[in-house]
Amino acid sequence: MKRHNGEETKMAGGGEQYLTFVLGGEVFSMAISRIQEIIEYGELTYVPLVPEFIRGVFNLRGRVVPVIDLSVRLGRHPAELSVDSCIVIVEVAAGEGEEPLAIGMLVDGVRQVLEIAAAQIEPPPAFGARVRTDFIEGMVPAQGGFMILLQVDAVLSVEEMSLLDRVVGEQESGAEAPFAPVAGQRVQAAPQGRH
Repeated sequence: MKRHNGEETKMAGGGEQYLTFVLGGEVFSMAISRIQEIIEYGELTYVPLVPEFIRGVFNLRGRVVPVIDLSVRLGRHPAELSVDSCIVIVEVAAGEGEEPLAIGMLVDGVRQVLEIAAAQIEPPPAFGARVRTDFIEGMVPAQGGFMILLQVDAVLSVEEMSLLDRVVGEQESGAEAPFAPVAGQRVQAAPQGRH
């Protein structure tokens, strides 16, 4: 998938394009304007002494990219790897005056890109959501229920950015990550367990 910018993904009717993806059988989405690319899951380098939601790091064209298990970050069980598992790469600000940080988010699989009009988006619930409300940009009616639109900046908050920046720095000064994926390349999923 090519990188998109906000202008390209804004629709004439005030809507925006969202990528839908699966976590534990539930469909979520995020604004496609935040997504750099999507790659198939491959071998990750394990990083010790980091929170459980950091699955590891890998080499993306010479750049060390930390990978978050999005399921764990949202308070769920670790993602079970399959042939559909993939990594959604987003770029977030690491701090004032610093280079943006590329972060991979492990998901069970991607579905499709939907155009969602601003009028369709309901505000996050005050309580009762299966995800922290500060992680929710909004809710969209879908198949008799609601699909959660994730707020990327909250899910990958400044506190996490400082930790991930440290992880990247340690990996860049240490051993080289063994996996350099190429978009569209077929990669065998790693066995289940932490990597």
